Amino acid sequence: MAELKVKILNSMQDVGREEWDSLLGPGSPFLEWDWLACLEESNCVRAKTGWQPQHLTVYDGTRLLAACPMYLKGHSMGEFVFDHSWADAAQRAGINYYPKILVASPFSPATGVRFLTAEGSDRTGLIHILGRTLREVCERNNLSSVHVNFCLPDEAEALSQVGYLKRLGIQYQWLNHDYQTFDDYLDHFRSKRRNQIKREIREMDKLGIEIEVLSGEAIPDEMFPVMFNLYQSTVNNLYWGRQYLLPEFFDLLAQRFKRNLCFVIARQHGEVIAGTFNVQKSGVFYGRYWGVLREQRHMHFNVSYYAAIRHCIEDGLIRFEPGAGGDFKRLRGFDPQPTVSMHYLADPRLHEAVSDYLARERDHTDQAIDWMWEESQLKHTPSEKTFVYGSLDIEGPQKQTKSEEA
Repeated sequence: MAELKVKILNSMQDVGREEWDSLLGPGSPFLEWDWLACLEESNCVRAKTGWQPQHLTVYDGTRLLAACPMYLKGHSMGEFVFDHSWADAAQRAGINYYPKILVASPFSPATGVRFLTAEGSDRTGLIHILGRTLREVCERNNLSSVHVNFCLPDEAEALSQVGYLKRLGIQYQWLNHDYQTFDDYLDHFRSKRRNQIKREIREMDKLGIEIEVLSGEAIPDEMFPVMFNLYQSTVNNLYWGRQYLLPEFFDLLAQRFKRNLCFVIARQHGEVIAGTFNVQKSGVFYGRYWGVLREQRHMHFNVSYYAAIRHCIEDGLIRFEPGAGGDFKRLRGFDPQPTVSMHYLADPRLHEAVSDYLARERDHTDQAIDWMWEESQLKHTPSEKTFVYGSLDIEGPQKQTKSEEA
């Protein structure tokens, strides 16, 4: 083996598409070369938007051996692991919190691989190299911190061994409990909730709303501008809405990324009035953007959840991750799942304060997840309490019950 060399790349264009994707394999679609390159080429991700690409790579001679998507961040927007209180504490202590380093897929609150490693390599050793290099880059450039968001259990464990702090979060996810039909899914509910869902579904017929699912190459090119308008409608209608994506990003996805896309469209009298932009890969369905041009009763639940769940069952998908937030998802059969992020704070004072905070937060999150499973709307047995990416024992090695590649 030649001497390993670490390089920082300023763009996805600086690494070959096949080289990068060969490390990723069946992993997260949000780390595919095409997805990340489309974000950069459409100017959604660049220094002026507070997302300066600085992708970290490890080469064995001329062979790409490991990599991670790295960004120099000028703010904390679009990350979905919230550290605003840490930034406020740093400011009070006279510490410049920004810029900071982020390892993640921009604007994508979905757990998945963050450290890409070649098949047959020493994965843990390479994560150690990348983790230590991230710390060195942080310290040498007088940056405040490194954040690795929504990472896998083996990555969290390896990073904890080189000084990173663990943070536990919660998302609601739908798991396919071997459902053969949509009625099987409904039968898994307690009777009161099942009847309510049926009423919400019947409302679509009363309103004359038709829902269509379009996947892959079946998505017509003319639907992408429509989907951008729907995305923008949500941004404009919400007080806290922020527009991260530009029309050019949707145009590029139409050319390069249809294979992993799924649109759910609602029409009334032939007119598109709502829809969702979704991504799917390796048996997992990721809900990303919802938009509505004309509000209708119960339409959001039908388009964003029921139609998507029906699609997952019919296509044999094992999991539906609808993204961050939304306690109402529990009423539709989405149960809590832990998410993990890893953090290194360069200043010892801030590191200690955040460490104490995270220990208390983990205890609270553990209790909340246990309570929500007990209060699930589904008729669970104890054996059906499944943590997709591992157990709640995040201080020790985490055994995965289902792999990302399942």
